[in-house]
Formats: sequence, structure tokens, C-alpha cells
Amino acid sequence: MTDYNVEHQEQLIGRYVQMDEQDWVPFPAALCEGPITWKLLNVSPEMGAWTAIFDCPEGSSFNAHIHIGPGEYFLTKGKMSVRGGDDRGGATAVAPGYGYEPCNARHDQTYFHEDSEFYMTFLGPLAFIDADANPIAIVSWQDVQAAWEAS
Repeated sequence: MTDYNVEHQEQLIGRYVQMDEQDWVPFPAALCEGPITWKLLNVSPEMGAWTAIFDCPEGSSFNAHIHIGPGEYFLTKGKMSVRGGDDRGGATAVAPGYGYEPCNARHDQTYFHEDSEFYMTFLGPLAFIDADANPIAIVSWQDVQAAWEAS
């Protein structure tokens, strides 16, 4: 088993992050298109949850995935299409905007129409999928923390 840095895990003390003091780092390229960057703010092993903020340039997107657990986001800047956007039965989020994604929500693409930034808490892993919805990567809080520590 991998030894994880406890900085993102301290349950009894709590956690505070001064976001301006953390560097933006590239989000794993296998999970997105374009130069998306992020800051990992917290992991919660007891809930299987993780929280991050993402900086998404115009034209970038996240690859197809399914939310195994629910998630909540706050779009602080920009505009994004979630689940295909308004025209395809999903949502077109415009800042400032809040969204909730239930368990099993499928996103064939999350697309950013303009430079955007959003904060999100994921309650459980994401399953990145191929065109036939077969899982190609399951991303849990442990994977997220390992990716952050490697950056």
C-alpha cells in the first residue's frame, strides 16, 4: 500500500487552504483535452470524497465519465456545457452557477465555451469511460491525492 501524505487527510484537526498560496498544476492529460489546471483542496478518506478547484481554458473539456457518487459544483467564472448542455438535455452553466450531479450521472463531455473556473466536491470516484461506456479508469480519492502529490 502506498504511503499517502496526511496533509489532505487530517480528520480531527480539520483543514484550511489559502488557495492563492497553492500553485495551479496540470490536471492529468489522460482525463481531459486541453491545458486544464487544478488545485486539490481536500480529500476525505472516511467519506471517499475529494474537493478541488479547476481552471479550464476556452475549448478545453473533461473526457467522458460517470459519477459513481454524487457531486456538487460552483462555477465561479465562465460558461460550461454539462451532459451535452441545454440543447442536448443537460445543462449549460453560466457563472455564477451551482450544479448537482447525482450518482450515475454520465458526462460524454464537459466542455468549456470560455475561460472558466469551478469548485467541486466529488462524493466517491469517477469512472472514465470509452464510447461504449466501458470503464477505462476509476479515479478515487487515493488516485487524486497520488496525482496531486506527483505534480
